[in-house]
Amino acid sequence: MAVARNVWEFIERRDHRVMRRMNRWRAPRWFRYWMVAATRMGDGWIWYALGVSLLVIGGAQRFAAVGAAGAAAIAGVLVFKLLKHLSQRPRPCQIEPHCWSSISPPDRFSFPSGHAMTAFSIALVLSYFYPGLEATLFFLAFSIALSRVVLGMHFLSDVLAGMVLGVSLGFAALTCFASMGLI
Repeated sequence: MAVARNVWEFIERRDHRVMRRMNRWRAPRWFRYWMVAATRMGDGWIWYALGVSLLVIGGAQRFAAVGAAGAAAIAGVLVFKLLKHLSQRPRPCQIEPHCWSSISPPDRFSFPSGHAMTAFSIALVLSYFYPGLEATLFFLAFSIALSRVVLGMHFLSDVLAGMVLGVSLGFAALTCFASMGLI
């Protein structure tokens, strides 16, 4: 128990150090626009638009691709809502105000990052079906994850956990769809 407490205290110290640096950094204007745009895309509309686009022009595998990505995203919502309820970790923006960002968080709790979880689960699944989109999908996922830390919505560990959980959910969705013969 003492080891776990020491590890958690180490993570907390590191998270707070990164938070303070991000909160006080006066980022260049282009970077600010990029981070705000990335976090807004991660609010969900980019995934809906991509899903509709793939259903229209996604080829023979479009239903399996959108179905597996949607299943991963829905499972992710259930997982991050449960973990947020259990952890009740406050967001960085509740602890210390950000110097240039005033985006309102979607809920009260920080751990894990639902934006990062969703972005990485969808990016992984769609990259399997559309390898030509892999670089773009993962650039978008990394941008969304980075934006959550830079804008003071999440601690670094929240985003890293969201990324790991998102990749895990993406693999699980692909495995389930493959075992059912849908891929």
